[in-house]
Amino acid sequence: MPAALVTGSSRGLGRATAVRFAADGYDVTINYHTSEQQATEVAAAVRDHGQEAIVVGADVSVPEEAGRLVEKTVDAFGGVDHVVNNAGIDQHVYTDNLDPEDFDRIMNVNVNSAFNVTKAALPHLEASSEDPSVTNISSILAHTGAPIECHYASSKGALISLTRSHATDFAPDIRVNAVAPGHIETDMTADRTPEEQANERENIPVDHFGEPEDIAEAVAYLRDATFVTGETLNVNGGEDMR
Repeated sequence: MPAALVTGSSRGLGRATAVRFAADGYDVTINYHTSEQQATEVAAAVRDHGQEAIVVGADVSVPEEAGRLVEKTVDAFGGVDHVVNNAGIDQHVYTDNLDPEDFDRIMNVNVNSAFNVTKAALPHLEASSEDPSVTNISSILAHTGAPIECHYASSKGALISLTRSHATDFAPDIRVNAVAPGHIETDMTADRTPEEQANERENIPVDHFGEPEDIAEAVAYLRDATFVTGETLNVNGGEDMR
């Protein structure tokens, strides 16, 4: 069976992506940092689709832990065919109150982790016979910026640049793309009041938020799109058209 590694897959977008890969016939490594029980539940959902799953706790912003995550995947499945770099954190704070250490922390988790996992997986992706790919999860804020979370927006913009750089670096053997979600119903958006949600929907032409499965669908498309590399697929209901 081909194998996929999805970072930050204990919940939200990562969970939906892991389950989608299982539905499409992939064994999956479920990665978590703090949510072990939720990761175990995702693994059970993968197995419900008849696929194998392993659960690996690792802080992928640390190169050694990212390497261990990849090696456990290879040990379990014999290789790695697709990597989805989804691990990420957010923080809402304006620049005048933003601690430089928090800026560095967001960049480290959101950008360095993608580099660390991709670098560790690279020799195994190169050895894959499954048209290997890497997909990085960016954000609409990479394009629009965000006054209350400049470090998060900056990290997601950096992921797009990393995507393009790696697409050129790894061609023609490995395709590298990104998905930039808009407003998706996840833990990161659960703190909105009904009034805030209504105001946000006014800027979305389809008049509703997306679901994690919408992002999983986009990732699955890029996984299988053999003539697409270096691209960012914007999945935002028309909120930002480019």
